[in-house]
Amino acid sequence: QVRLVESGGGLVQAGGSLRLSCTPSGGSFFLRGVGWFRQAPGKEREFVAAINWPAGNTYYTDSVKGRFTISKENAKNIAYLQMNTLKPEDTAVYYCAVARGLSATSRTSDYDYWGQGTQVTVSS
Repeated sequence: QVRLVESGGGLVQAGGSLRLSCTPSGGSFFLRGVGWFRQAPGKEREFVAAINWPAGNTYYTDSVKGRFTISKENAKNIAYLQMNTLKPEDTAVYYCAVARGLSATSRTSDYDYWGQGTQVTVSS
């Protein structure tokens, strides 16, 4: 069974930084893309960033452009989300997702595996 292991969440003051990581494990599969999504209480899950394999093309939602950076390590199938200049509105549970057949989309339905989520809280 494929499992996504996430780490790096926590509590940070506005203007601070965090780096999230996502490591797939537990099965063999062709990885085409990794996405990061977030969900705040009472809101729907929204797209944050995505990266494809092997080219490494990246995509971001407008609200995080210039502040967040998604990256990858191909050999270990690890994806990262570097979050700088964090704002209180970034507070949410962040989810890593893997797509086997599609690359770097913003649609939740295009992803095959999801992590358990990691809490990011930004204080004002």
